[in-house]
Amino acid sequence: MLDNRTHMITLSEFSAVMLDMNSTFMFGEDRFGADENFFEYYRTTKGQLSAEAVNDIIRTSYSYLDRLYTDPEYRESFPTLEIAIRGVVEEQLPTHEIDNLIATFAYHELGYIPPNYADAIRTLAETYLLGAVIDIWSPKDFWVDEFRRTNVYHCFSAFSFSSDIGAVKPSTLGFLRVAKELGVAPADVIVIGDSTRRDLGGAIAAGMNCILVGGETDSRAYSVAENLIEIVYG
Repeated sequence: MLDNRTHMITLSEFSAVMLDMNSTFMFGEDRFGADENFFEYYRTTKGQLSAEAVNDIIRTSYSYLDRLYTDPEYRESFPTLEIAIRGVVEEQLPTHEIDNLIATFAYHELGYIPPNYADAIRTLAETYLLGAVIDIWSPKDFWVDEFRRTNVYHCFSAFSFSSDIGAVKPSTLGFLRVAKELGVAPADVIVIGDSTRRDLGGAIAAGMNCILVGGETDSRAYSVAENLIEIVYG
């Protein structure tokens, strides 16, 4: 393994690039702080629950899923957001209110793709097969809309959303699923992500190389970079 502190970043030996999402090309996600008022968005859904109930349900659901996220026992049996919400409410809520709460949760889980990162994705897609392995707890609809809004959805030939497959990184399921859809061998894939445990760990277990971004370092990484922009444009 080359010393990733001095290894010049080059993607030319790989035929496919697999991107992590949060803190790799999407930012401002997971707005679940104690001072967040979830009722503000919930009101737009025309739901009938009280502000106190909505804020409590969203915070409790987030805490529940956050505890499970690092538990190896749930790595490939991660519950859906609907299961989490139904599990933390005492009364039986109608389906439309569950949908309203899921939409509220998703709105706060979703981040944004800055224009320069959208440009970098489009540049990568000109040369490489592009896939994404994405951990989210909500259904993927909000993210697909954001990808389309920023004109990058068409750049990806394959996606794996954890809320679709019930598995979270560092499980190899998403990595291998995307590689299969891209039609490439794991050794021909370079993963780019910000987490040593989730992205690097999952990539290595799946037989792939990984570039770490955002300040993470590890001797097992193919290389490290400040961010995706540095990798694409040098």
